[in-house]
Amino acid sequence: MPSGGDPLEVGRVIGDVLDPFTRSISLRVIYGGRVVISGSELRASQVESQPRVEIGGDDFRTFYTLVMVDPDAPSPSDPNLREYLYWLVTDIPATTGPLFGREIVCYESPRPSVGIHRLIFVLFRQLGRQIVYAPGWRQNFSTRDFAELYNLGLPVAAVYFNCQRQSGSGGRRT
Repeated sequence: MPSGGDPLEVGRVIGDVLDPFTRSISLRVIYGGRVVISGSELRASQVESQPRVEIGGDDFRTFYTLVMVDPDAPSPSDPNLREYLYWLVTDIPATTGPLFGREIVCYESPRPSVGIHRLIFVLFRQLGRQIVYAPGWRQNFSTRDFAELYNLGLPVAAVYFNCQRQSGSGGRRT
């Protein structure tokens, strides 16, 4: 992590995708035993399967919405599909994870083709259980507009990782 700042600010997650917020709940994202730390790098092969997500809190009557987006689609130099929605789960009870919520948009494996992409997990606290409709398409999603539409307020947690296309050297990995 570069010294001197919040990784979400250093990585321009705050600004590009989110407004400044105060973390108030723990959010752990784990791919194959590896905990995602903001700014870390994961290869596309490491994120093919849906991650395990652990949400903190202490009141199981509190519900959360988890959003996973890529603000760098299709390429960081021309992100004209910003934000690409990779996953959307609502009604996740505190102290559990997405398996206990309602999956609105199923997990799609990130497969960046050009450049380094930021894949961002954002957690919102819901005011209560609510009906959330799947967007008509994954591209040009707006986390801010979504939060406003469903009265979610500012995030309570976020974490991101960098991902780029697997290089062709060294043979094909399966």
